[in-house]
Amino acid sequence: MHIRNIPYDHPDAVKLDDAVQLEYAARYEDEGDATPLDAGMFVPPRGLYLLAYDSEDRPVASGGWRTQDANDKGYADGDAELKRMYVVPEARGLGLARRILAALEEDARAAGRIRMVLETGTAQPEAIGLYTSSGYEPCAKFGLYREYENSRCFAKLLTRP
Repeated sequence: MHIRNIPYDHPDAVKLDDAVQLEYAARYEDEGDATPLDAGMFVPPRGLYLLAYDSEDRPVASGGWRTQDANDKGYADGDAELKRMYVVPEARGLGLARRILAALEEDARAAGRIRMVLETGTAQPEAIGLYTSSGYEPCAKFGLYREYENSRCFAKLLTRP
């Protein structure tokens, strides 16, 4: 497995984004995540989008971060927001999400971001397990789904003491 920096609008990224949207729709019985995203949000140094590829060069996992600062949706200055973490079913359990998460945290830290934040939901217990076991703690709700009962927001300081 190898991880590459790929534009968010690259065909491989679009393929995995379509797959994660289908999974969100099935888990939440809705249309998926309606958070507006575009490729420009993931261009360094204001963000990064990563894909993991298997030994046959097939995209099997994704994740990105984008810059956020204080606004009316609950973000704080210095935030990096985690988006579109996903692993295809046949590649789950291989540690890919954890590897991508660590790479995204390191990149956001190097870009001067103070805190990594993310929003997930109660229908994604695997995601909640990954984040809490990686040092994320519940935080005040933010973002598009902050008013939803099943929304859960987490944060982790990126600065080193």
